Amino acid sequence: MKLRDKVALVTGAAGGIGLAIARRFVAEGAYVLLADRKTAELTAAARALGERAAASVADVTDPAAAQALADDCVTRWGGLDICVCNAGVIRAADFLDLTLEDLDAVMNVNVRGTFLVAQAAARAMVAGGRRNGAIVTLSSMTAELAMPDQLAYGASKGAVRQMTKSMALSLAPHGIRVNAIGPGSIDTEILATITSDPVARRTVLSRIPMQRLGQTDEVAKVAVFLAGDDASYVTGQTVYVDGGRLALNYTVAVPD
Repeated sequence: MKLRDKVALVTGAAGGIGLAIARRFVAEGAYVLLADRKTAELTAAARALGERAAASVADVTDPAAAQALADDCVTRWGGLDICVCNAGVIRAADFLDLTLEDLDAVMNVNVRGTFLVAQAAARAMVAGGRRNGAIVTLSSMTAELAMPDQLAYGASKGAVRQMTKSMALSLAPHGIRVNAIGPGSIDTEILATITSDPVARRTVLSRIPMQRLGQTDEVAKVAVFLAGDDASYVTGQTVYVDGGRLALNYTVAVPD
């Protein structure tokens, strides 16, 4: 087991990528605190993962709530080794129509929330004398590729990518590594609202050299790598899990 007896905090863990990461962490031997705002889904998810998992309903934009998550890990399991800042929201709108309310909503969760949780986790790691801590943030391919209706989301994920580098430099002397994962088109409920339309699905696939959507567990496996000792000399990096999307400079033929 690659994460045997490690203590991990995963935000945005009620479903999708966050739940897949929590599930994979438990399978690799970690104790995991799942955090989310969705009470029912979160409780069910933690229960399904068994005795090594616990749930905490939290708003990551609240400094007190972020601190409470780190404190909860220390109280339950004696410390904190791994933090995955996965909580995020999307508000799609063309630039001319994007409201300040939507911009603030995305920035608050994706940037402020990542900052607050990562900082609380890092402070707990330093205070606990954990010299091999790991923080994993969730960026996106939209940090590199612009979309006209994703200004807020793309800007927030670009900020996360840059924050990851700065955190990595700051925390390296403490033995804490910080890396980001940049998912491409992953088969989640959010993406399903687009790909349920055959024409839209074909358009999405035409930009993916591997000609399929990624699975949440494929992202989770990268999170295990970045959180574990196999990545002991990796910090300040963004690993894109995108089926080749960022390398593409053309569209590919999609079979019927």
